[in-house]
Amino acid sequence: MDSLLNPQRPPVFCPGCAHEQVTRALDKALTNMNLSGNQVVLVSDIGCSGLFDTFFNTHAFHGLHGRALTYATGLKMVRPELTVIVTMGDGGLGIGGAHVLSTCRRNIDLTLLVLNNFNYGMTGGQCSSTTPPEATVGSGFLNQLEKPMDVCKVAQAAGAAYAARSSAYRKSLPEEIEKAIRFEGFSLIDIWGVCPGRYTKRNKLTPSSIEESIAVLPPAEGEIAENLRPEYGKSYREKAAAQKVPAPPNAIEVCFSPPETGRQEVMILGSAGQRIVTAGELLCLAGLTAGLQATLKNDYPITVLRGHSVSEVVLSDEEIGYSGIESPEVVLALAQEGVNRKKAIFGILQSSARVFKAKEVDLPDTAADVLEVDFKALGIRPPDRALASLALMASQNRVISPEMLKEALKNRFKGEVLEKALALVQKEMR
Repeated sequence: MDSLLNPQRPPVFCPGCAHEQVTRALDKALTNMNLSGNQVVLVSDIGCSGLFDTFFNTHAFHGLHGRALTYATGLKMVRPELTVIVTMGDGGLGIGGAHVLSTCRRNIDLTLLVLNNFNYGMTGGQCSSTTPPEATVGSGFLNQLEKPMDVCKVAQAAGAAYAARSSAYRKSLPEEIEKAIRFEGFSLIDIWGVCPGRYTKRNKLTPSSIEESIAVLPPAEGEIAENLRPEYGKSYREKAAAQKVPAPPNAIEVCFSPPETGRQEVMILGSAGQRIVTAGELLCLAGLTAGLQATLKNDYPITVLRGHSVSEVVLSDEEIGYSGIESPEVVLALAQEGVNRKKAIFGILQSSARVFKAKEVDLPDTAADVLEVDFKALGIRPPDRALASLALMASQNRVISPEMLKEALKNRFKGEVLEKALALVQKEMR
């Protein structure tokens, strides 16, 4: 098999950079495996290791700093037949540490080559997650305050089934890379090398001293017995194939004509517990029964059970390019929290707009037509007021018709819940 190196883009690393050794070793591993360029994807990170994808005639993806494994995971899940290899420096390793841990846990069939030269070589020689505390680097004393990461120990603790440590200068590096690629699962090689452009200008580091340092560390030579398990992608596909196929979503039949044409905007302003979001969904479903386009935006705090709850709905007989509310035709003002959240909208309402206001709610000044509703006197509980308001709106043929709302309820609810909802709507439409 011929070399997969790109003759139009030869490696451009600094003279003596270990990355060039890894480039040649990776090419030899791929050719030894008789892999063609269309069978391989190189996913690269930011930094000097991020140049790898340009040096090979293979598929390539150049990602954000520390995020290369996330792209590689997606590629491997969609195209499991491809050989996916990730190159990442010790800088990307630290920045994307959470993604490294997740990939170790998943055991997806990727190979990660960590090009470890103990500093951010491209951006000034600052300390990275692997910089020794005694090193002199471009970020002052910061590395003296941190314990450097042992890549292989971290990978093993996170569940990686294959982790190896090597020098970029070993003659056996192509075979070590090939062994990692052939492993069915996530494999990682922590490859130590020299950065002559930054690191070795201030620190003594040679191929022989690298080997001496590796020799005193716990061995990391490949498979980790206690973490061996089936490959993630294969297991995922097997389990997914055994799952019951979910029923398709209900089709909404177009059976009505809308009472109003053009773009119609509705804002529902309430509080937690008033089923504001459900009311927004029902309004969209009602629009669909008349063949309208529909968009829904919800706004509520992370507390969920307290505070404002707002739904913004747009219905239109034409495609909706912008889902923001500009000047609603109808506002349902059901709680003070929601009104306070969107108080600025009342100042721009047109005189043709209709506001359905709960009696206890105070509104800002507005030119809109305001209809006050005493829900308490009508015996309507707070959780039912949003639906009751939709019924009032429909009874006046504002935006939707009574028939559209009833059909929406039938699409959204079943059984006793549907019966109660229809009864409430029927009562408020009288």
